[in-house]
Amino acid sequence: MSWSEIFLAVIALATLVMALIQVGAIVAVSRVARDAQKTLLSVQNDFRPLMARVQAVADEASKTATIATAQAQKVDRLVSDLTQRIDETSVVVQQAILTPARETMAVVAAVRATLGALRDFRSMSPRNGRTTDEEDPLFIG
Repeated sequence: MSWSEIFLAVIALATLVMALIQVGAIVAVSRVARDAQKTLLSVQNDFRPLMARVQAVADEASKTATIATAQAQKVDRLVSDLTQRIDETSVVVQQAILTPARETMAVVAAVRATLGALRDFRSMSPRNGRTTDEEDPLFIG
């Protein structure tokens, strides 16, 4: 056997070992791909009910938001009506109580002014033969 035949045999053996390693790698990758596919199918099967539940929750949340919006609008209308009624009531109270009270105060002021004018009139009339000018000793005039 010559050196070239020995090298040729070593090359052939190395090529055979490389081919066996590649076939082993292909088999291993094939098994990993099969396991990954099984896992993916399992995850998809587990995920479908979860997605259905998420969709149901989202639908309920949408309905709840719609109901909450309607309730908020009702509360807004209620507060607006209440405010309007309070304003109307305050106007009625002002007309029923404050207007007569103001008129009464005006009458009282008129009576006071009249009494004050009468007092001033009495003080201007001569008493004991003396006039108002004579009563003030410090009056210079």
